[in-house]
Amino acid sequence: MKRKSMLALLLAVSMTCSMTAATGTVAFAEDAATEESADDAAATDDAAATEDTAAEDAEATDDASADADASSDDQKAADEVGALIDKIYVQERTDTTDDDCKAAKEAWDKLTDAQKELVTGENADPDYFGRDTGDASKDDPRNQDEIGENELLVVSFGTSFNDSRAEDVKGIEDALAAAYPDWSVRRAFTAQIIINHVQARDNEVIDNMQQALDRAVANGVKNLVVQPTHLMHGAEYDEMTEAIDEYKDKFESVAIAEPMLGEVGDDATVINDDKKAVAQAITDEACKVAGFDDMKAAADAGTAFVFMGHGTSHTANVTYDQMQTQMNDLGFTNAFIGTVEGEPEDTACDKVIEKVKEAGFKNVIIRPLMVVAGDHANNDMAGDDEDSWKSQFVASGDFDSVDCQIEGLGRIAAVEDLYVAHTKAAIDSLGATDDAAADENAEAADDETASENEATDETATDNAAADETATEEADAE
Repeated sequence: MKRKSMLALLLAVSMTCSMTAATGTVAFAEDAATEESADDAAATDDAAATEDTAAEDAEATDDASADADASSDDQKAADEVGALIDKIYVQERTDTTDDDCKAAKEAWDKLTDAQKELVTGENADPDYFGRDTGDASKDDPRNQDEIGENELLVVSFGTSFNDSRAEDVKGIEDALAAAYPDWSVRRAFTAQIIINHVQARDNEVIDNMQQALDRAVANGVKNLVVQPTHLMHGAEYDEMTEAIDEYKDKFESVAIAEPMLGEVGDDATVINDDKKAVAQAITDEACKVAGFDDMKAAADAGTAFVFMGHGTSHTANVTYDQMQTQMNDLGFTNAFIGTVEGEPEDTACDKVIEKVKEAGFKNVIIRPLMVVAGDHANNDMAGDDEDSWKSQFVASGDFDSVDCQIEGLGRIAAVEDLYVAHTKAAIDSLGATDDAAADENAEAADDETASENEATDETATDNAAADETATEEADAE
């Protein structure tokens, strides 16, 4: 019995071990399968992640490529406009100028705001069309026909700044038109670059010298008076007179009035009534705008006025030194004359800064010594760039305050009156010419009458002699 019990026990133990082993094998297989499944899932996830990353990289590449293409297209469009602007930024008018101006503006209008900021060129930039310079409709190009027999042609360098053109150039023209109602006032600009700019941007067409003179001839003008708004007898004035000389035989009479500051003179000591009048006018206006009663009151407050002119390489540049002499003669110790360009270097910005500093003035007001308040006044004088006169005065650290008055001379009533006086002298010279011609004609008529009388006397004498001979012959028979 014992033996059988032992065998049964062993058999039970053996069966239990077999079942345990089988269970372990199954469990191991299940664990292996689970682990393999997990590995497969991880591999699948990794593959999916890799695929997603690749897709993202591809998308990013596509986006970058698209951005690059878009950027390239934007720059190309901007460059095309820049080239069109450069094409009309020239001093010579051609047969295609009108079409070129139109094409440049139409191309600009098609650009997006972002593309407009990309416009560059030899002379092109976003400000060519994009800068707000005022309302062009306030101006009058004065290029109408039906001029009549008497024309007063007002010749200016010109400006693309609409507000200044309306207030300064048109201001002078309006004053002349009011003073001489029997004369048709017309306009010409000598800067074709500016004419093109205004025409392209604002669709305002202004005559150049040749166009204005051709218009006068076509309208049957007999008497032509030309009033330049230039400051002096400089390069622009010389070019104007050369153009007029070619047309003198097309009119019965032509007279050219003096520019603002009159005759130039040989050196810095030469001054005249015109320079005195302008010096007084611009200082009075500068004090008025700044809130001072006069230049002495400004000086007592430690304020100096710097009048910035354009400057020129022409010999007429001495005019600026003459204006400084005139300021000194008037006792204006706080008035300083400078120039943007030209010689002498004594009128350069850094030299003027030294003069104002040495004179002890701590407050500075800069104002243009120019007929118009255009690009030079807004940029070279009052601009934010480090090379502007305002920036240079501030950077010197020598002054408590530096301000600008952005106003052209053309809007000052006393300056307009000076042009009116110059025009009157030119008109009066036509009368003097007519009187001289009349005197010459009268003298010629007197000579002719005397000759006729002499001939009559000789004929009478001859007749008397013939009668005497005939009598003698009769008596002889």
